[in-house]
Amino acid sequence: MKNKVNVEVIVPALEEQYNVFIPVNKKTIEIIFLLNKAINDISSGCFPLNEELALVDGFNGSVYDVDKTVKENKILNGSRLILM
Repeated sequence: MKNKVNVEVIVPALEEQYNVFIPVNKKTIEIIFLLNKAINDISSGCFPLNEELALVDGFNGSVYDVDKTVKENKILNGSRLILM
């Protein structure tokens, strides 16, 4: 799977974490939208759809640039991402 990476997504609002595959060629803003929708579905609406979410590096706390692709943001297999 050269076009996807396996990452851990932490959702503090739900106190949950998920292991997911995300495509490396999509912009980070698109990934945020897809994660938001998927987690909303999984949580039966407990994590509402929100246009103001950010994706944060779980190791150093930096916010990823939403206009860059996953690859450009250097999100790799095993990355820990926080959706907030």
